[in-house]
Amino acid sequence: MKRVRLLASVLAVVSTAFAVPGVAVSAPSPSAAPAVVQRLGSVGYCPDANGVTVVVDYQGLGFATEIRCAPGDQATGLAALENAGFVVTGTDRWGKAFICRINGQPTPATEPCVNTPPASAYWSYWHSPNGGSWTYSQFGATGRKPPLGSFEGWSFSQNAGPDTNPPPRVAPVRP
Repeated sequence: MKRVRLLASVLAVVSTAFAVPGVAVSAPSPSAAPAVVQRLGSVGYCPDANGVTVVVDYQGLGFATEIRCAPGDQATGLAALENAGFVVTGTDRWGKAFICRINGQPTPATEPCVNTPPASAYWSYWHSPNGGSWTYSQFGATGRKPPLGSFEGWSFSQNAGPDTNPPPRVAPVRP
């Protein structure tokens, strides 16, 4: 019993020190099943216009595209990204005003996220109305409020410049 209390205390300290939005951590009890990690939002497109569909295209990193729904009204593009269930890391210098990592990509070995990543390897930010086409955002994710029913897109590419960074490869259209 003492080990369980000690473990619970350690987990409480660790979960406070390393809190990640959208990730739930709870201390075990002697009779409880292991804790389940819960992500915000839901997998797939928002079923209707009462939410913001978020598309994260890892194309320059070699991973599949993820589509998730941030339900309801979203205050900013950053809020939509996080409320859809993506884990976001900013830079040491600028915080989340500059998105450096989404769901741990690119890895710390590739990009330390101390300052702004290079213009040839970064997460570009896009938006679109449902049924429209992707538009490169002229605002950062903290400076834009996505309309209900719209799409927010994130695309990572390498060896592309600001004029050649491709939009997400998924059309912004709710099925």
